[in-house]
Amino acid sequence: MRKFLLRRLLQGVFVLLGTSILIFIIARVVPGDVATIALGSRATEAAKEALRAELYLNDPLPVQYIKWLGDALQGNFGNSFITKRAVVDDVSQFFPATVELALIAGIFMIFGTFALGMISGRYKNTWIDGLIRVLSYIGIALPAFVVGILLLLLFGYWVPVLPVLGRLSTGVAAPPTITGLYIFDGIVTGNFAAAWDAFLHLLLPAFALALGPMVQDARVLRSSLVDNSSKEYMAVSTGHGLPAGLLNRKYLLKPSATSAITVMGLDFSSLIGQAFLVEKIFNWPGLSRYGINAILNKDLNAICAVVLIIGLTFFVVNLVVDLIISALDPRMRIGGEA
Repeated sequence: MRKFLLRRLLQGVFVLLGTSILIFIIARVVPGDVATIALGSRATEAAKEALRAELYLNDPLPVQYIKWLGDALQGNFGNSFITKRAVVDDVSQFFPATVELALIAGIFMIFGTFALGMISGRYKNTWIDGLIRVLSYIGIALPAFVVGILLLLLFGYWVPVLPVLGRLSTGVAAPPTITGLYIFDGIVTGNFAAAWDAFLHLLLPAFALALGPMVQDARVLRSSLVDNSSKEYMAVSTGHGLPAGLLNRKYLLKPSATSAITVMGLDFSSLIGQAFLVEKIFNWPGLSRYGINAILNKDLNAICAVVLIIGLTFFVVNLVVDLIISALDPRMRIGGEA
């Protein structure tokens, strides 16, 4: 297990390094003068030259990258052209909101995937399986922002039973900041009203974000369950008189879940990067919306920081998924050899 973990860590370092090089080059070669974009066309040439020197834009591209990487490793991504604050401060403000949204969406995705997948696999080729299949196709076909708009109209205006905008209702004070996750901070500090209000605000955007991956992963789980149920070891186990609950839980679900968990890990990692439209619709002050604004305004420092954070999230989540899969299937630890 230690060798497996070390191998994954080394792979992750190279992936993050490659990501940093790629996004740095893309951010530097975009058309337009960065200093003019950041300061405006009316800025003096002296101010523009000072900004170019601050961003090392007068140096060759390899030298720019080395200097930028050195600052980034120290947690210094420079200042945002939009907010005029340190990018690290912006990330500290916006990232927890997106993490909280992704966590609740991930919970929806996990429970929904296993519930729909197991029901569909249990009642394969019946009307129940057919109904879940049709609903899955609809969920896959509808983009997250369309689902978000429909939920906003349905539960925000036609049947106004849930809040639809922001993280908290007007008049509800945010809990003292510990992690930036309002539900967790509210529970820990005893501010249960803020925690409950934050949870209600999360329901619609989290479900909109989770629906597509949830129904798609449920189809993957259903296919694995149906495929494994017809294998010889299941027939032998059934012939030995094993209880149906043990048979389905240990000998059918465990090997069938590996493919679904792998796909869910990738989907969960992508939630942070794909949340920008959902955050825009529900006025959610998250990192994805911040990143899109940075791209539209060519805010180089913010763009590089956001992409690296998303890349780091992919690495961490996939490392956790690899550890889970290796625990379920030890062959993963030795490269698939058995």
